[in-house]
Amino acid sequence: MATKAIEEGALLWEPSDVQRERSNLSSYMKWLRRERSLTFRDYAELWEWSVGNVEAFWESLFQYFSIRAKTPHERVLSSHAMPGAKWFPGATLNYAEHALATTGAGTAVVWEREAGEDGESGELTWDRLRDEVARVRAGLSALGVGRGDTVAAFLPNSPEALIAFLATASLGARWSSCSPEFGVKSVLDRFQQIAPKVLFAVDGYVYGGKSFDRSDAVREMAAALPSLVKTVVVSRLGAPPLPGAMTWSELRQETAPLTFTAVPFEEPLWVLYSSGTTGLPKPIVHGHGGILLEHLKALSLHLDIGPGDRFFWFSTTGWMMWNMLVSGLLVGATVVLYEGNPAYPDLMTLFRFASERRVTYFGTSAPFLLACKKEGLVPHRSVDLSRIRSVGSTGAPLPVEGFTWVYENVKKDVLLGSVAGGTDMCTAFLGSCPLLPVRAGEIQCRTLGAKVESFDAAGRSVVGEVGELVITEPMPCMPLHFVGDAEGKRLRESYFSTFDGVWRHGDWIKITPQGGCVIYGRSDSTLNRGGVRMGTSEFYGVVEALAEVSDSLVVDTGSLDDEGRLFLFVVAAGGALSEAGKQKIRATLRTAVSPRHVPDEIVAIAEVPRTLNGKKLEVPVKRLLMGTPIEHAVNAGTIANPGALDALLAAVRPFLGEPK
Repeated sequence: MATKAIEEGALLWEPSDVQRERSNLSSYMKWLRRERSLTFRDYAELWEWSVGNVEAFWESLFQYFSIRAKTPHERVLSSHAMPGAKWFPGATLNYAEHALATTGAGTAVVWEREAGEDGESGELTWDRLRDEVARVRAGLSALGVGRGDTVAAFLPNSPEALIAFLATASLGARWSSCSPEFGVKSVLDRFQQIAPKVLFAVDGYVYGGKSFDRSDAVREMAAALPSLVKTVVVSRLGAPPLPGAMTWSELRQETAPLTFTAVPFEEPLWVLYSSGTTGLPKPIVHGHGGILLEHLKALSLHLDIGPGDRFFWFSTTGWMMWNMLVSGLLVGATVVLYEGNPAYPDLMTLFRFASERRVTYFGTSAPFLLACKKEGLVPHRSVDLSRIRSVGSTGAPLPVEGFTWVYENVKKDVLLGSVAGGTDMCTAFLGSCPLLPVRAGEIQCRTLGAKVESFDAAGRSVVGEVGELVITEPMPCMPLHFVGDAEGKRLRESYFSTFDGVWRHGDWIKITPQGGCVIYGRSDSTLNRGGVRMGTSEFYGVVEALAEVSDSLVVDTGSLDDEGRLFLFVVAAGGALSEAGKQKIRATLRTAVSPRHVPDEIVAIAEVPRTLNGKKLEVPVKRLLMGTPIEHAVNAGTIANPGALDALLAAVRPFLGEPK
């Protein structure tokens, strides 16, 4: 079905009065009125209170969600300074205790591995999940794992990964994971920084109908991690046992009651990693209490998830959305895990899966939705999606045509929640809201407690125009520190070096007068043509809507003071890009964007180079085109398809003259 031509900001959906009234957010507002004598007319007033009174707001969540603290906090916040704010000093608790608070025969986890010879599926009740966590906890304890230790995982999105994480957290140890398609160097770039005591690893996996043996990779990793006392192998392909390793079955033979080690509010829970395109990935440490409060807020109040929901978000264990997904347990929801290729055997796979597994919240990425649009899919004609109440989209800005496609082809009565945030805080600080309408191309709101603003070049807050995305009040989910950055120098340089005491996220944002938000791409990959700044997402929205274009990458080699050349790299839908196709691209950009944004060069490539997390390599390619040596421009171990970068550089070389 062809999507209608609509403008950014056009109204696409509104919740009914009944939907608003039944939402978790409405329940919280009623609680504030009853328990705190606070009354708010609408979401805008509630948000203003939450960011203007951050201590009162986060304290209210501590009470509203009945946080199980073994010792009470002395105060909510030590100071509002960033970095340096300390949250809930004195409080001790445990994330895993809250995730496993539900008991009984209800379904806690639904899981499925890619269909085919190795395809399997199953469910775990809450009691069974608690028992499995207790067994793995006992096994880890027998290996000497305790508070302050690190457990690493080279595992797919599987029940074993979820169980191992919860067992690790229950002990007060910290967790870190990579997906098994990561190369050995990429894994070691991460895990060698954190010195794990135990490594969970899979011997192989199935993806796209093919088996990939990772036994040799696991051996190489284990040999390069001298801190290890044991490697625990989860068998997928039945490979011969690794010398000295323990099997998953052997680890879980231990039995003991399920208990939880109470740790300080800011005790490390897990380590996530930036994409690390220019050097080793930044090992970002988040705390038990900060993640607990933030994820309760995000999942319950914004995504409107709770008991009875089946929460799915397609992810691997190498992306922070996996961490968000497993936190669905915090609100009593059933978490739904899918392991495999989302496009195998075709792009309808996840929609069929969602229908069969009775998913109520369907989370995915903007590139996936746009690929479905390009394929001409009409999922609601093929499968029953009646149980889905919300569709989540992240990973990249979702353009107007992506919004329209969802409402025309997936479901009319659904809250489409385009969200933005990232690994740095392991949350979405721009998100969905069950009280607000959905407008084309816009994120519904700034989330509660997140004082997101748009700064112009002079550091002034602006509305209705594009500026730097900043956060001007601390949040509990901000990184505690980076591993190996004892003085905090690298953390300050990463987030606080542009505006003193203000978190700069690195995205272009426009905040609308109604409170909605539009993300225009990374501010360090801006297209600056004739003094007109534009984020890359707007450019991609035009180019990739063309039938001739399958994928693209745009790079502007200029700066604020010097206009460089605009390169557009195109993956042609038909395999070859004709001169007529190039002319159509130029003409379309001239009309739909501006004459200033017509590329100086259009270069055909076979594949867009991306990071392991699927991000386009905009900034590294820009650096390379400007003459930066490759060893300083990009960390090859973080690239998902390094051959694509080599091919791009070879394709563009004739347009650059003699190599430097």
